[in-house]
Amino acid sequence: MIFLFLYACIPVEKIPDVSVVKADSENELLSKAERLFQQNSYSEALKLYDEYISKYPRGASAPDVLMKEGIIYTSTGKHRIARNVYKYLIAHYPDSLQVPDARIEILGTFYNEGQYKEVIGQADEVVKYIRSDPQISRLYSLLGDAYLAVGSPVNSVYFYSKANERSKLPERNTVGKKIKDTIGKLSSEDMKLLLDRVEDNQTRGELMYCLGNAWLKENRREDAFRILSEFIGKFPDHENVSQVKQSLSEFQKISEYNRCTVGCLLPLTGSYKIYGNKALRGIELALSEAMDSVQNPGQPAVNIIVKDSASDPNQAVRAIGELANEKVAAVIGPIITAEVAGKEAQQNGIPIVTLTQKEKITDIGDYVFRNFLTPKMQVEAIVLYAVKTLGMHSFAILYPNEKYGETFMRLFCEEVASLGGTIAGAEYYNPNDTDFRGPIRKIANSPAFDALFIPDAPNKAGLIIPQLALYNISGVQLFGTNLWHSDELARMAHKLVQGAVFPDVFFAESSSPEVQLFVRNFQKTFGETPGFIEAVAYDTAVMLFQMVRRPDIRDRSSLKNELMRVRDFRGATGLTSFDSSGEAHKRLNLLRIRGRGFEELSY
Repeated sequence: MIFLFLYACIPVEKIPDVSVVKADSENELLSKAERLFQQNSYSEALKLYDEYISKYPRGASAPDVLMKEGIIYTSTGKHRIARNVYKYLIAHYPDSLQVPDARIEILGTFYNEGQYKEVIGQADEVVKYIRSDPQISRLYSLLGDAYLAVGSPVNSVYFYSKANERSKLPERNTVGKKIKDTIGKLSSEDMKLLLDRVEDNQTRGELMYCLGNAWLKENRREDAFRILSEFIGKFPDHENVSQVKQSLSEFQKISEYNRCTVGCLLPLTGSYKIYGNKALRGIELALSEAMDSVQNPGQPAVNIIVKDSASDPNQAVRAIGELANEKVAAVIGPIITAEVAGKEAQQNGIPIVTLTQKEKITDIGDYVFRNFLTPKMQVEAIVLYAVKTLGMHSFAILYPNEKYGETFMRLFCEEVASLGGTIAGAEYYNPNDTDFRGPIRKIANSPAFDALFIPDAPNKAGLIIPQLALYNISGVQLFGTNLWHSDELARMAHKLVQGAVFPDVFFAESSSPEVQLFVRNFQKTFGETPGFIEAVAYDTAVMLFQMVRRPDIRDRSSLKNELMRVRDFRGATGLTSFDSSGEAHKRLNLLRIRGRGFEELSY
């Protein structure tokens, strides 16, 4: 047939044979075909279009006819044939106004076949040949579809936005719906990235609205407030403006706070009350000093609201809610139940500085901080001193078979490896035993080691250390944890424990001026010497009291951000800094047992 002859120069699938329908003239033939096309009688229309091309290959309407044939083949799922028809048009009618559309429709056939990478790969070449807004809009919309199909919604939204810039109704409504649906698949980071890239106002409005809501869900309240306020200002006619105004109103109510009031959530009753009351004494001393330091009558006074967590998770959650209702600027504590309290504080957008060793506590969110002595801090200090100062490289570990011992053992092994050392042996023992010959014998049979780490309480370490000599473990450096900061260990293993080293965050006999002042004031106020819990709580309170008084700290978000910027705060527990995750970093004291007392080491 003529149809096959015309397309012979382009490889095609075999096209069905069609009979030629007689027509009186070119115009009459074309009119009949157009009527059938408009009536969706594609089979009959295709026969007449074929006849037109065979009779009038140089007719003025030939390119239009070929475009219609491509549309018919596409609509019936014959995408490869449609593609070859478009290629024939481009090859034989290169000056036709239909050529740019044919190039775009070729990409459409690839998309319909699921060859999305072909669409993306060939789009750069096609864009060179198109100029009109409808063509550009069609191409970019197709690119957006292809990127969405290959799992790249960021690029999809970008090209939909480019299409939207050039589209008109009703296409604009269609592209706009694609933009809205695809933005819903993005992360907040992707939305923020796109806001810096897209220029289309409709897309920017949807991005700002969705980003604000995403940040609200992530408890990034200050960021959400900023972007949603900007959204209202720039897009006052957006369909979601009234809902956004309601969200912002609720946000402002939550954000209202008494900037010089700090909440304290501590276990003042229950099994951990001794620790809660120690922390409270440290906070009360900081408050007393803050009130004494008020020289300017116009300077605001600091106030605290104390709540008892009773070491109960439900009570801790209720207490955070009560502190939120009382509009505290921040919360100090708790010691126990820190996780549930942290989650509740994060939900309410209240900065909370926990006093806990619980791992990953600051992963809860950006309002959750920790200022406390952790196992990781201790291990880092010990190993750094052993390797860098003492030149040791081989270590052994005796640890209790319980969470405390296992945590220290794991961290110690990781830290030694990070500094190029080796673990000659690691043996556990039953924490309820009093005879440790079995695990000590195994350690003694390990390759030679320079130091032995025993992460246990002084009463247990005091039983283990005298038994080491029975298996010729002598002349090695002993390391412990802050629990060894006790007279009990020196009493139980006096001569055998001399020279043992352990870390602590606070040393009451330190030569530091800050420590001496704190100890003197504490003893004067409470009649006793403070420990590390009192010191950590004191430093935390001093930091917060100084911040909440500052006029540039306008809201809880500003306070949270300022906490993250703390660098080398000098206090009773040395220098304290917070990183962007809310974790405190401290240079710990290293103490050595000497006689029945302790001395500071330099490292």
